[in-house]
Amino acid sequence: MALRHVGLAATLSLALGLASPALAATEIQWWHAMTGANNDVIVKLAEEFNAAQTDYKVVPSYKGSYPDTMNAGIAAFRAGNAPHIIQVFEVGTATMMAATGAVKPVYKLMADTGEPFDSKAYLPAITGYYSTSKGEMLSFPFNSSSMVMWINKDALKKADIAEIPKTWPQVFEDAKKLKAAGYATCGFSTAWVTWANLEQLSAWHNVPLASKANGLDGFDTKLEFNGPLQIKHLEKLIELQKDKTYDYSGRTNSGEGRFTAGECPIFLTSSGFFGNVKAQAKFDWTNAPMPYYPDAAGAPQNSIIGGASLWVMGGKTPAEYKGVAKFLSFLSDTDRQVAIHKASGYLPITKAAYAKAQEEGFYITAPYLETPLKELTNKPPTENSRGLRLGNMVQLRDIWAEEIESALAGKKTAKDALDTAVTRGNAMLRQFERTVSK
Repeated sequence: MALRHVGLAATLSLALGLASPALAATEIQWWHAMTGANNDVIVKLAEEFNAAQTDYKVVPSYKGSYPDTMNAGIAAFRAGNAPHIIQVFEVGTATMMAATGAVKPVYKLMADTGEPFDSKAYLPAITGYYSTSKGEMLSFPFNSSSMVMWINKDALKKADIAEIPKTWPQVFEDAKKLKAAGYATCGFSTAWVTWANLEQLSAWHNVPLASKANGLDGFDTKLEFNGPLQIKHLEKLIELQKDKTYDYSGRTNSGEGRFTAGECPIFLTSSGFFGNVKAQAKFDWTNAPMPYYPDAAGAPQNSIIGGASLWVMGGKTPAEYKGVAKFLSFLSDTDRQVAIHKASGYLPITKAAYAKAQEEGFYITAPYLETPLKELTNKPPTENSRGLRLGNMVQLRDIWAEEIESALAGKKTAKDALDTAVTRGNAMLRQFERTVSK
Protein backbone atom coordinates (compact mmCIF):
# COMPACT_ATOMS: atom_id res chain seq x y z
CA MET A 1 0.00 0.00 0.00
CA ALA A 2 2.83 2.36 0.91
CA LEU A 3 4.51 1.62 -2.40
CA ARG A 4 1.26 2.29 -4.24
CA HIS A 5 0.97 5.67 -2.44
CA VAL A 6 4.55 6.49 -3.39
CA GLY A 7 3.84 5.51 -6.96
CA LEU A 8 0.72 7.67 -7.06
CA ALA A 9 2.56 10.63 -5.56
CA ALA A 10 5.34 10.26 -8.08
CA THR A 11 2.85 10.07 -10.94
CA LEU A 12 1.03 13.20 -9.74
CA SER A 13 4.32 14.99 -9.25
CA LEU A 14 5.43 14.12 -12.76
CA ALA A 15 2.10 15.19 -14.24
CA LEU A 16 2.17 18.51 -12.43
CA GLY A 17 5.75 19.02 -13.46
CA LEU A 18 4.87 18.49 -17.10
CA ALA A 19 1.92 20.87 -16.85
CA SER A 20 3.74 23.64 -15.02
CA PRO A 21 5.40 25.35 -18.00
CA ALA A 22 2.00 26.02 -19.61
CA LEU A 23 0.51 27.12 -16.30
CA ALA A 24 3.50 29.36 -15.57
CA ALA A 25 3.71 31.04 -18.98
CA THR A 26 5.07 34.55 -18.51
CA GLU A 27 2.49 37.11 -19.63
CA ILE A 28 3.56 39.93 -21.96
CA GLN A 29 1.09 42.82 -21.98
CA TRP A 30 0.88 44.65 -25.33
CA TRP A 31 -1.05 47.94 -25.44
CA HIS A 32 -2.03 49.23 -28.87
CA ALA A 33 -4.20 51.73 -30.76
CA MET A 34 -5.47 49.61 -33.66
CA THR A 35 -9.14 49.10 -34.53
CA GLY A 36 -11.11 47.07 -37.05
CA ALA A 37 -9.10 44.94 -39.45
CA ASN A 38 -5.84 46.27 -38.01
CA ASN A 39 -6.88 45.05 -34.57
CA ASP A 40 -7.53 41.64 -36.13
CA VAL A 41 -3.94 41.58 -37.38
CA ILE A 42 -2.61 42.25 -33.88
CA VAL A 43 -4.83 39.59 -32.29
CA LYS A 44 -3.77 37.02 -34.89
CA LEU A 45 -0.08 37.74 -34.36
CA ALA A 46 -0.45 37.27 -30.61
CA GLU A 47 -2.36 34.03 -31.11
CA GLU A 48 0.28 32.68 -33.50
CA PHE A 49 3.12 33.51 -31.11
CA ASN A 50 1.30 31.96 -28.16
CA ALA A 51 0.60 28.79 -30.13
CA ALA A 52 4.24 28.50 -31.25
CA GLN A 53 5.66 28.09 -27.75
CA THR A 54 4.56 27.65 -24.12
CA ASP A 55 6.94 29.87 -22.14
CA TYR A 56 5.30 33.23 -22.88
CA LYS A 57 1.82 34.56 -23.57
CA VAL A 58 1.32 37.88 -25.36
CA VAL A 59 -1.91 39.62 -24.30
CA PRO A 60 -2.91 42.51 -26.62
CA SER A 61 -5.15 45.29 -25.29
CA TYR A 62 -6.70 48.22 -27.19
CA LYS A 63 -6.17 51.49 -25.30
CA GLY A 64 -7.72 54.12 -27.57
CA SER A 65 -6.20 56.53 -30.08
CA TYR A 66 -2.46 56.93 -30.55
CA PRO A 67 -2.19 59.87 -28.10
CA ASP A 68 -4.45 58.08 -25.62
CA THR A 69 -2.38 54.91 -25.77
CA MET A 70 0.93 56.74 -25.31
CA ASN A 71 -0.39 58.81 -22.41
CA ALA A 72 -1.90 55.73 -20.77
CA GLY A 73 1.42 53.91 -21.03
CA ILE A 74 3.41 56.73 -19.45
CA ALA A 75 0.84 57.15 -16.68
CA ALA A 76 0.90 53.41 -16.03
CA PHE A 77 4.69 53.46 -15.76
CA ARG A 78 4.54 56.23 -13.18
CA ALA A 79 1.98 54.18 -11.24
CA GLY A 80 4.22 51.12 -11.40
CA ASN A 81 2.02 48.96 -13.65
CA ALA A 82 3.13 49.69 -17.20
CA PRO A 83 2.62 47.15 -19.98
CA HIS A 84 5.65 45.39 -21.44
CA ILE A 85 5.06 46.72 -24.96
CA ILE A 86 3.27 49.87 -26.08
CA GLN A 87 2.50 50.98 -29.62
CA VAL A 88 3.37 54.67 -30.12
CA PHE A 89 2.91 56.77 -33.27
CA GLU A 90 6.04 58.14 -34.89
CA VAL A 91 5.56 61.72 -33.69
CA GLY A 92 5.59 60.48 -30.10
CA THR A 93 9.20 59.31 -30.41
CA ALA A 94 10.79 62.33 -28.71
CA THR A 95 8.27 62.19 -25.88
CA MET A 96 9.03 58.51 -25.25
CA MET A 97 12.77 59.15 -25.30
CA ALA A 98 12.34 61.97 -22.79
CA ALA A 99 10.43 59.73 -20.37
CA THR A 100 13.56 58.94 -18.36
CA GLY A 101 13.67 55.34 -17.17
CA ALA A 102 10.31 54.55 -18.70
CA VAL A 103 11.65 52.64 -21.70
CA LYS A 104 14.24 50.00 -22.46
CA PRO A 105 15.85 50.55 -25.89
CA VAL A 106 15.35 47.62 -28.25
CA TYR A 107 19.06 47.30 -29.04
CA LYS A 108 19.83 46.95 -25.32
CA LEU A 109 16.94 44.54 -24.81
CA MET A 110 18.20 42.20 -27.53
CA ALA A 111 21.79 42.36 -26.29
CA ASP A 112 20.86 41.81 -22.64
CA THR A 113 18.67 38.80 -23.44
CA GLY A 114 21.12 37.26 -25.90
CA GLU A 115 18.52 37.23 -28.65
CA PRO A 116 20.01 37.25 -32.19
CA PHE A 117 19.58 40.74 -33.64
CA ASP A 118 21.09 42.64 -36.56
CA SER A 119 19.88 46.21 -37.02
CA LYS A 120 21.27 46.17 -40.57
CA ALA A 121 18.69 43.53 -41.55
CA TYR A 122 15.95 46.18 -41.38
CA LEU A 123 15.12 48.82 -43.98
CA PRO A 124 17.17 51.88 -42.90
CA ALA A 125 14.60 54.40 -44.09
CA ILE A 126 12.17 52.86 -41.58
CA THR A 127 14.48 52.10 -38.67
CA GLY A 128 16.34 55.41 -38.99
CA TYR A 129 13.34 57.19 -37.55
CA TYR A 130 13.54 55.08 -34.41
CA SER A 131 17.32 54.86 -34.02
CA THR A 132 20.16 56.93 -32.63
CA SER A 133 22.69 58.58 -34.96
CA LYS A 134 24.86 55.50 -34.37
CA GLY A 135 22.14 53.22 -35.73
CA GLU A 136 21.08 51.90 -32.31
CA MET A 137 17.39 50.94 -32.52
CA LEU A 138 15.33 52.53 -29.75
CA SER A 139 11.92 51.09 -30.64
CA PHE A 140 10.74 48.35 -32.96
CA PRO A 141 9.00 49.50 -36.19
CA PHE A 142 5.62 47.85 -36.52
CA ASN A 143 3.03 49.48 -38.79
CA SER A 144 4.92 51.76 -41.17
CA SER A 145 3.64 53.80 -44.10
CA SER A 146 4.63 56.85 -46.10
CA MET A 147 2.94 59.59 -48.10
CA VAL A 148 1.97 58.88 -51.70
CA MET A 149 -0.05 60.59 -54.41
CA TRP A 150 -3.40 58.87 -55.03
CA ILE A 151 -4.70 59.17 -58.59
CA ASN A 152 -8.20 58.91 -60.08
CA LYS A 153 -7.26 57.41 -63.46
CA ASP A 154 -10.77 57.87 -64.88
CA ALA A 155 -10.58 61.58 -64.08
CA LEU A 156 -7.21 61.94 -65.81
CA LYS A 157 -8.66 60.26 -68.88
CA LYS A 158 -11.68 62.58 -68.84
CA ALA A 159 -9.35 65.60 -68.72
CA ASP A 160 -7.24 64.16 -71.58
CA ILE A 161 -4.17 63.81 -69.35
CA ALA A 162 -2.05 61.02 -70.80
CA GLU A 163 0.47 60.49 -68.00
CA ILE A 164 0.47 60.57 -64.21
CA PRO A 165 2.32 63.73 -63.14
CA LYS A 166 5.79 63.38 -61.64
CA THR A 167 6.67 66.96 -60.75
CA TRP A 168 4.87 69.69 -58.84
CA PRO A 169 4.63 71.95 -61.92
CA GLN A 170 2.93 69.06 -63.75
CA VAL A 171 0.52 68.56 -60.83
CA PHE A 172 -0.40 72.26 -60.91
CA GLU A 173 -0.98 72.17 -64.66
CA ASP A 174 -2.96 68.92 -64.58
CA ALA A 175 -5.08 70.17 -61.68
CA LYS A 176 -6.14 73.13 -63.82
CA LYS A 177 -7.15 70.74 -66.62
CA LEU A 178 -9.08 68.59 -64.15
CA LYS A 179 -10.90 71.62 -62.82
CA ALA A 180 -11.87 72.61 -66.38
CA ALA A 181 -13.04 69.02 -67.02
CA GLY A 182 -15.65 69.22 -64.27
CA TYR A 183 -13.80 68.84 -60.98
CA ALA A 184 -14.76 72.37 -60.01
CA THR A 185 -14.21 72.25 -56.25
CA CYS A 186 -10.85 70.50 -56.12
CA GLY A 187 -8.19 69.83 -58.71
CA PHE A 188 -5.85 68.39 -56.09
CA SER A 189 -5.47 68.35 -52.33
CA THR A 190 -3.63 66.76 -49.43
CA ALA A 191 -4.45 65.31 -46.04
CA TRP A 192 -2.15 65.96 -43.07
CA VAL A 193 -1.25 69.45 -44.25
CA THR A 194 2.02 69.80 -42.32
CA TRP A 195 3.16 66.22 -42.97
CA ALA A 196 2.62 66.76 -46.70
CA ASN A 197 3.74 70.34 -47.20
CA LEU A 198 6.51 70.71 -44.60
CA GLU A 199 7.77 67.38 -43.25
CA GLN A 200 7.62 65.17 -46.37
CA LEU A 201 8.26 68.08 -48.74
CA SER A 202 11.51 68.91 -46.94
CA ALA A 203 12.77 65.33 -46.77
CA TRP A 204 11.82 64.58 -50.40
CA HIS A 205 13.90 67.58 -51.50
CA ASN A 206 16.75 67.01 -49.03
CA VAL A 207 16.37 70.32 -47.22
CA PRO A 208 16.21 70.60 -43.42
CA LEU A 209 13.03 70.84 -41.43
CA ALA A 210 15.12 71.58 -38.33
CA SER A 211 18.73 71.61 -37.21
CA LYS A 212 20.56 68.64 -35.70
CA ALA A 213 19.24 66.19 -38.31
CA ASN A 214 15.67 67.31 -37.66
CA GLY A 215 16.13 66.68 -33.95
CA LEU A 216 17.49 63.14 -34.23
CA ASP A 217 20.89 64.32 -32.97
CA GLY A 218 19.65 66.30 -29.97
CA PHE A 219 16.65 68.01 -28.40
CA ASP A 220 18.27 71.47 -28.63
CA THR A 221 17.17 71.79 -32.24
CA LYS A 222 15.89 74.83 -34.12
CA LEU A 223 13.22 74.81 -36.81
CA GLU A 224 14.40 75.71 -40.31
CA PHE A 225 11.43 75.09 -42.61
CA ASN A 226 11.09 78.76 -43.62
CA GLY A 227 13.58 78.32 -46.45
CA PRO A 228 13.17 79.18 -50.16
CA LEU A 229 11.72 75.80 -51.19
CA GLN A 230 9.02 75.69 -48.53
CA ILE A 231 8.09 79.34 -49.07
CA LYS A 232 7.83 78.82 -52.84
CA HIS A 233 5.60 75.79 -52.34
CA LEU A 234 3.23 77.56 -49.96
CA GLU A 235 3.07 80.60 -52.28
CA LYS A 236 1.86 78.32 -55.06
CA LEU A 237 -0.78 76.72 -52.85
CA ILE A 238 -2.03 80.18 -51.85
CA GLU A 239 -2.34 81.15 -55.51
CA LEU A 240 -4.16 77.96 -56.52
CA GLN A 241 -6.45 78.01 -53.48
CA LYS A 242 -8.12 81.14 -54.85
CA ASP A 243 -9.95 79.26 -57.63
CA LYS A 244 -9.99 75.79 -56.03
CA THR A 245 -7.36 74.33 -58.34
CA TYR A 246 -5.92 73.38 -54.98
CA ASP A 247 -8.33 73.10 -52.07
CA TYR A 248 -7.39 72.69 -48.42
CA SER A 249 -8.58 69.46 -46.80
CA GLY A 250 -7.62 69.86 -43.16
CA ARG A 251 -4.95 69.14 -40.57
CA THR A 252 -5.55 65.41 -40.28
CA ASN A 253 -6.90 62.73 -42.63
CA SER A 254 -10.56 63.73 -42.19
CA GLY A 255 -10.69 65.00 -45.78
CA GLU A 256 -9.54 61.75 -47.42
CA GLY A 257 -13.11 60.91 -48.39
CA ARG A 258 -12.91 63.69 -50.99
CA PHE A 259 -10.74 61.35 -53.05
CA THR A 260 -12.81 58.18 -52.70
CA ALA A 261 -15.99 60.20 -53.39
CA GLY A 262 -14.48 61.36 -56.69
CA GLU A 263 -14.30 65.04 -55.75
CA CYS A 264 -10.50 65.48 -55.64
CA PRO A 265 -8.88 63.43 -58.43
CA ILE A 266 -5.29 63.97 -57.20
CA PHE A 267 -4.81 63.54 -53.47
CA LEU A 268 -1.69 63.23 -51.34
CA THR A 269 -2.02 61.20 -48.15
CA SER A 270 -0.71 58.10 -46.41
CA SER A 271 -0.13 54.83 -48.25
CA GLY A 272 -2.16 53.41 -45.35
CA PHE A 273 -5.22 54.88 -47.10
CA PHE A 274 -5.08 51.77 -49.33
CA GLY A 275 -7.80 49.84 -47.51
CA ASN A 276 -10.35 52.64 -47.78
CA VAL A 277 -9.55 53.30 -51.43
CA LYS A 278 -9.92 49.63 -52.29
CA ALA A 279 -13.24 49.37 -50.46
CA GLN A 280 -14.83 52.69 -51.38
CA ALA A 281 -13.56 54.08 -54.70
CA LYS A 282 -15.93 53.47 -57.60
CA PHE A 283 -13.40 54.42 -60.25
CA ASP A 284 -10.10 53.17 -61.67
CA TRP A 285 -7.35 54.26 -59.29
CA THR A 286 -3.69 53.89 -58.48
CA ASN A 287 -1.01 55.80 -56.62
CA ALA A 288 2.37 57.27 -57.51
CA PRO A 289 5.37 58.79 -55.73
CA MET A 290 5.06 62.29 -54.32
CA PRO A 291 5.81 65.01 -56.88
CA TYR A 292 9.01 67.04 -56.70
CA TYR A 293 10.38 70.34 -57.97
CA PRO A 294 12.74 69.54 -60.87
CA ASP A 295 14.89 72.60 -60.19
CA ALA A 296 15.72 71.37 -56.67
CA ALA A 297 19.18 69.82 -56.67
CA GLY A 298 19.14 66.08 -56.04
CA ALA A 299 15.37 65.76 -55.78
CA PRO A 300 13.73 63.44 -55.18
CA GLN A 301 15.66 62.19 -52.15
CA ASN A 302 13.69 59.71 -49.98
CA SER A 303 10.45 59.98 -48.05
CA ILE A 304 10.04 59.58 -44.30
CA ILE A 305 7.76 57.15 -42.55
CA GLY A 306 4.47 57.44 -40.77
CA GLY A 307 2.71 54.89 -38.63
CA ALA A 308 3.92 53.56 -35.29
CA SER A 309 6.53 51.49 -33.49
CA LEU A 310 6.64 49.23 -30.45
CA TRP A 311 8.35 50.58 -27.34
CA VAL A 312 9.52 48.27 -24.57
CA MET A 313 8.77 49.68 -21.15
CA GLY A 314 11.21 49.73 -18.25
CA GLY A 315 11.11 48.03 -14.86
CA LYS A 316 10.43 44.45 -15.97
CA THR A 317 12.03 41.16 -14.88
CA PRO A 318 14.71 39.34 -16.92
CA ALA A 319 12.19 36.60 -17.73
CA GLU A 320 9.68 39.12 -19.01
CA TYR A 321 12.30 40.88 -21.13
CA LYS A 322 13.34 37.52 -22.60
CA GLY A 323 9.74 36.97 -23.68
CA VAL A 324 9.51 40.42 -25.25
CA ALA A 325 12.76 39.82 -27.15
CA LYS A 326 11.47 36.46 -28.41
CA PHE A 327 8.28 38.17 -29.61
CA LEU A 328 10.20 40.84 -31.52
CA SER A 329 12.24 38.12 -33.21
CA PHE A 330 8.98 36.36 -34.05
CA LEU A 331 7.65 39.54 -35.69
CA SER A 332 10.88 39.94 -37.68
CA ASP A 333 10.57 36.55 -39.39
CA THR A 334 10.73 37.00 -43.16
CA ASP A 335 7.65 34.93 -44.06
CA ARG A 336 5.66 36.57 -41.30
CA GLN A 337 6.61 40.07 -42.47
CA VAL A 338 5.55 39.20 -46.02
CA ALA A 339 2.22 37.88 -44.75
CA ILE A 340 1.59 41.01 -42.64
CA HIS A 341 2.45 43.22 -45.63
CA LYS A 342 0.04 41.41 -47.96
CA ALA A 343 -2.80 41.25 -45.46
CA SER A 344 -2.68 44.76 -44.07
CA GLY A 345 -0.73 47.00 -46.42
CA TYR A 346 1.83 47.71 -43.67
CA LEU A 347 5.32 47.94 -45.10
CA PRO A 348 7.65 44.97 -44.59
CA ILE A 349 10.30 46.16 -42.14
CA THR A 350 13.18 43.90 -43.21
CA LYS A 351 15.21 43.89 -46.41
CA ALA A 352 14.63 40.14 -46.77
CA ALA A 353 10.84 40.45 -46.57
CA TYR A 354 10.77 43.21 -49.19
CA ALA A 355 13.03 41.16 -51.47
CA LYS A 356 10.84 38.06 -51.08
CA ALA A 357 7.66 39.98 -51.93
CA GLN A 358 9.43 41.23 -55.07
CA GLU A 359 10.65 37.74 -56.00
CA GLU A 360 7.14 36.34 -55.64
CA GLY A 361 5.86 38.90 -58.16
CA PHE A 362 3.46 40.39 -55.60
CA TYR A 363 3.83 43.93 -56.91
CA ILE A 364 2.92 42.98 -60.47
CA THR A 365 -0.72 42.82 -59.40
CA ALA A 366 -0.44 45.27 -56.48
CA PRO A 367 2.04 47.96 -57.60
CA TYR A 368 0.39 50.57 -55.36
CA LEU A 369 1.69 48.72 -52.28
CA GLU A 370 5.28 49.09 -53.46
CA THR A 371 5.11 52.84 -54.07
CA PRO A 372 5.90 53.86 -50.47
CA LEU A 373 8.73 51.32 -50.35
CA LYS A 374 10.25 52.80 -53.50
CA GLU A 375 9.99 56.26 -51.97
CA LEU A 376 11.55 55.24 -48.66
CA THR A 377 14.43 53.45 -50.38
CA ASN A 378 14.83 55.88 -53.28
CA LYS A 379 18.22 57.05 -51.97
CA PRO A 380 20.21 56.44 -48.78
CA PRO A 381 18.77 58.71 -46.05
CA THR A 382 20.58 61.95 -45.25
CA GLU A 383 20.46 64.05 -42.10
CA ASN A 384 17.51 65.83 -43.73
CA SER A 385 15.59 62.66 -44.60
CA ARG A 386 16.19 60.13 -41.81
CA GLY A 387 13.06 61.36 -40.08
CA LEU A 388 12.35 63.87 -37.34
CA ARG A 389 12.34 63.82 -33.58
CA LEU A 390 10.81 66.95 -32.10
CA GLY A 391 9.27 67.32 -28.66
CA ASN A 392 5.58 68.18 -28.33
CA MET A 393 5.14 67.25 -31.98
CA VAL A 394 1.35 67.05 -31.84
CA GLN A 395 1.18 70.62 -30.55
CA LEU A 396 3.84 71.77 -33.01
CA ARG A 397 1.81 70.48 -35.93
CA ASP A 398 -1.21 72.46 -34.72
CA ILE A 399 0.87 75.66 -34.64
CA TRP A 400 2.29 75.04 -38.11
CA ALA A 401 -1.16 74.22 -39.53
CA GLU A 402 -2.64 77.35 -37.95
CA GLU A 403 -0.10 79.54 -39.74
CA ILE A 404 -0.55 77.74 -43.06
CA GLU A 405 -4.31 78.19 -42.75
CA SER A 406 -3.81 81.94 -42.20
CA ALA A 407 -1.75 82.10 -45.39
CA LEU A 408 -4.26 80.12 -47.44
CA ALA A 409 -7.01 82.45 -46.20
CA GLY A 410 -5.05 85.44 -47.50
CA LYS A 411 -4.28 86.83 -44.03
CA LYS A 412 -0.51 86.39 -44.28
CA THR A 413 2.13 85.94 -46.93
CA ALA A 414 3.79 82.54 -47.20
CA LYS A 415 7.01 83.94 -45.75
CA ASP A 416 5.28 85.64 -42.82
CA ALA A 417 3.31 82.47 -42.03
CA LEU A 418 6.33 80.17 -42.07
CA ASP A 419 8.53 82.67 -40.20
CA THR A 420 5.89 82.88 -37.48
CA ALA A 421 5.44 79.11 -37.43
CA VAL A 422 9.19 78.72 -36.88
CA THR A 423 9.29 81.35 -34.11
CA ARG A 424 6.31 79.91 -32.25
CA GLY A 425 7.54 76.38 -32.75
CA ASN A 426 11.01 77.17 -31.43
CA ALA A 427 9.45 78.61 -28.27
CA MET A 428 7.60 75.34 -27.75
CA LEU A 429 10.77 73.33 -28.32
CA ARG A 430 12.59 75.36 -25.68
CA GLN A 431 9.72 74.63 -23.30
CA PHE A 432 10.10 70.92 -24.05
CA GLU A 433 13.84 71.16 -23.40
CA ARG A 434 13.21 72.64 -19.98
CA THR A 435 10.83 69.81 -19.18
CA VAL A 436 13.36 67.19 -20.26
CA SER A 437 16.24 68.75 -18.31
CA LYS A 438 14.35 68.73 -15.00
